[in-house]
Amino acid sequence: MPRPTAEPRPATREDGESEPHDRELVARCQAGDMRAFDILVTRYRGRIYAMVQNLVRNETDAWDIAQEAFLKAWRALPRFKGDAAFYTWLYRITHNVAYDWLRKRRIEPGIEFDDTVRQDQIDPAGRTAPRPDQRPDAGMINRELGDRIRAAMNKLSADHRQTIFLKEVQGLKYHEIAAVMECSEGTVMSRLFYARKKLQELLRDTYEAIH
Repeated sequence: MPRPTAEPRPATREDGESEPHDRELVARCQAGDMRAFDILVTRYRGRIYAMVQNLVRNETDAWDIAQEAFLKAWRALPRFKGDAAFYTWLYRITHNVAYDWLRKRRIEPGIEFDDTVRQDQIDPAGRTAPRPDQRPDAGMINRELGDRIRAAMNKLSADHRQTIFLKEVQGLKYHEIAAVMECSEGTVMSRLFYARKKLQELLRDTYEAIH
């Protein structure tokens, strides 16, 4: 039986009314309401684009892939049964579309790691990247740190980069990431472990410079 998944809280409009929940919009979509789907696209297009951009690292391609993912989602909506949250289902479609794109171009940069690490080796709260203390030149430091983090992320494999992104940027839980990436929770945890370890190695000099 699937675990219950918390649906993102809908926004509140200027008139004080809440935006409809995903499940309501999905039901309307399944009845043929394109306007409901437009609302879902508007709600998730930023996250979906960011997720694809994290993988393919090309703005034009990322937009094309995101649009293809939404198109596939629209076509698949009649078969969506609500066993998982809509956004988890949408992320999984997007993940598969982006990975198909990578496979067709044989793009798989970065270093792979063994995904069989024992779970007792993993600190779920481990820090991925150094965070600078606030200083008068914090803006410049943060920009430089951001550039270095992006450069370090680019040295990870697509799987590890995606896992880090879904956990630390999108805020998904382990079981949600596992559903999106179609792997076990243990694999998610070990990918996070190795990705964090590699990022910490790549960013060690940066961490020492800001402390």
